[in-house]
Amino acid sequence: MNKQYHGKVILFGEYSMIFGSDALLIPHYSTYGEWSSVINRPSERAYESNREIRKLYDYLRNGDGFRILDLRRFEMELDAGLYFDSNIPLGYGVGSSGALVAAIYDRYKLIDINDISKLKDFLAKMESFFHGSSSGLDPLQCYIGKPFILSQREESQSQQPTAKVLNDDFISDDIHIFLIDTKIKSPTAPLVDYFKERRKDKDYLNKFDNEYVPLVGKCIDTLINKADDDFFSYLSSLSRLQLELLSHTIPDHFKDYFLKNINEDAFQVKLCGAGGGGYLLGFCKSVEENNNLWNNFGCKIVWVR
Repeated sequence: MNKQYHGKVILFGEYSMIFGSDALLIPHYSTYGEWSSVINRPSERAYESNREIRKLYDYLRNGDGFRILDLRRFEMELDAGLYFDSNIPLGYGVGSSGALVAAIYDRYKLIDINDISKLKDFLAKMESFFHGSSSGLDPLQCYIGKPFILSQREESQSQQPTAKVLNDDFISDDIHIFLIDTKIKSPTAPLVDYFKERRKDKDYLNKFDNEYVPLVGKCIDTLINKADDDFFSYLSSLSRLQLELLSHTIPDHFKDYFLKNINEDAFQVKLCGAGGGGYLLGFCKSVEENNNLWNNFGCKIVWVR
């Protein structure tokens, strides 16, 4: 059986990682990609995948710093019909490019990069082909394949990020996570570029650094410590702040959902990835109640856990 590279969900840390916050990621186990051959599974989608991966190969071949990859073997296998058979939706913020980058590194690495910080940077450089810039978080999650916290806090006594791998059951049994399909495909690069422009405003920067980043840390801490009531309280504050500071990333007809509260509305919503469309991320306590709610809203949801 071929190795599978699952999609990912960034629970917390999108955008705020640039300011040094922690990030919490989990695999999206119901989606994955795996290597295959157009000889074994011929289809137009397979040939298209092969053609698109060849563009990434050209980027790696012509770039600097990719010598640890066996690019000669990569080219030969592409010529023989290699493609990436994936059901991870494109433009939805759940790791379609990250899974491919992780798979290429895993298959063609000539040496292992054991330092998490250096590995993240290398994967980021690979994934920049797709987005213009990358944090490296998505392919790192797809490569590790387990939930983890990427910590950049000062108490780590290091300027380099460290990764703490978590058990799959680290979240309280009473908290359920789902994705809301906005039915909008969203390119990441323009959203990130716009955010970088916003950061040049001193007042915006101060609010993000002094209010948003601490809230991200509190959401992560209370979630992994299973302090459910505190978690939902902090999450509500974070969602409202996203509506204020990251409004450009939230489709207009979904903005009201960011004002919902777990105690009054049975769910809470935040960004999933860069935003702009794709999926939004929801948290709730009752699966049945939320299925009914979102059916009434006319929205498709996908359960993560």
